[in-house]
Amino acid sequence: MTDPRELLDVAVHAAREAGDLLLARFGGPQSGLTAKSSRTDLVSDADRDAEALLVAILQRERPGDGLVAEEGSAAESSTGVRWLVDPLDGTTNYLWGIPHWSVSIAATDRDGDVAAVVHDPCRGETFTACRTGGAWLGDVHLALTPSDDLAEALVATGFAYVADERAVQAQALQRVLPKVRDVRRFGSAALDLAWVAAGRVDAFYETGLSPWDWAAGSALVREAGGTVVTVTAVGRPDGVLAARPGLGEALLALVRSPG
Repeated sequence: MTDPRELLDVAVHAAREAGDLLLARFGGPQSGLTAKSSRTDLVSDADRDAEALLVAILQRERPGDGLVAEEGSAAESSTGVRWLVDPLDGTTNYLWGIPHWSVSIAATDRDGDVAAVVHDPCRGETFTACRTGGAWLGDVHLALTPSDDLAEALVATGFAYVADERAVQAQALQRVLPKVRDVRRFGSAALDLAWVAAGRVDAFYETGLSPWDWAAGSALVREAGGTVVTVTAVGRPDGVLAARPGLGEALLALVRSPG
């Protein structure tokens, strides 16, 4: 039987070890830069080395678990547990010296979320959640209060690296911006979701994501009492919308493309 606390302890240790590696290199020259989906979608040796460290820890502590990570690491599961790993969420911020990036780790099984960590090395903040154990920032319990006033909502979002997808996202933003308090674009989906769970923003949505981008953050929001739904854009269910209770349905109606 899966022990959520055991998995959470492993995830916290791994996230902090990777965070220390990344923080030691932050602000210095970066090596091994290559492009992925577009010339502006970058990956560096820091991403790859952090992923290698995370994978080594997870496979040592949890042999037999499955794993999928952003930079290509993968393993099949013989235990029913699968890890979704983003070793450096917010690579562009990291490369430009902007102190807003994170390490994101989630564990799932056939019943859904088991444990989740979003670690912010620059602020020394670690957001955690485990099944039925609530969401936490350090030793502070996170619990969202309801709101049904979209006009008062501070909403975070993000944008893809592919031009055609950004054009669709810009159309959605035109619908959202006049109807909410304001919009923020920070550059790390995992941290945006963690900030929803902490009440720092009232909602977050973004399309063009991969599961490792939102798996841990979404678990945090759910355990904090918020709502999380998938968003379909350009015919693909590759987005997520998370909000404090009472806001999700109205925001989703604005985000969805007409028709």
